[in-house]
Amino acid sequence: MAAPSFAASDFRVFEIPDFAGRMQAIGQQVRPKLTALGEGLASGIGRLVGAEVFAHVAKHARRTVNPPEDTWVAFGPDRRGYKKHAHFKVAVSKNCVRLLFEVGPEHQDKGGWAAHWGRRGGELAGVLSRGMGIRWFKNEHDEDPAAAVKDVGQEQLRALLQELSRRRDGQFVLGRRLSRAEVTGMTPQAFEKTALDTFRVLAPLYRGR
Repeated sequence: MAAPSFAASDFRVFEIPDFAGRMQAIGQQVRPKLTALGEGLASGIGRLVGAEVFAHVAKHARRTVNPPEDTWVAFGPDRRGYKKHAHFKVAVSKNCVRLLFEVGPEHQDKGGWAAHWGRRGGELAGVLSRGMGIRWFKNEHDEDPAAAVKDVGQEQLRALLQELSRRRDGQFVLGRRLSRAEVTGMTPQAFEKTALDTFRVLAPLYRGR
């Protein structure tokens, strides 16, 4: 079953200034849609990567004061959590939805992952060149990408991979940004197709080494 469509009111949740109010609105309005989206996309992503994939909807359990600027459903290979692995994410924030691939700071072997793709820089560039609209994001929570992948050369990609392993908080984030106007104009089926088309391009990075 396709997830419900995103509505303009879903994005306005992130304009609520107080912590309790925004958290309540996220829980009541956005999280159920992300849960349904996770159920709808998990099997398709599993087929893309050739392995079982589990959906994890953000709970923001560690937050007590500052309301989150975005919320998400992530997809990874472990039913207990996703942060220790390369993962996909559908993130919703004030102005957009982002379809992301991430290797984050808590990845269990980000040095090994970075070294593997650093040695295969030409192949990495080739993978990324297959996708229209794929962007590099400096941070997983950024609404705006830093650059189009087509404008990032092999040497820059290698430098980004080195930063991933060199910095304790290093992360490697690629994906596509859809504006709120684009998303609210999509049917659920069209959105799921767009998500899977994006993740299909990035699937070799998820499968990794």
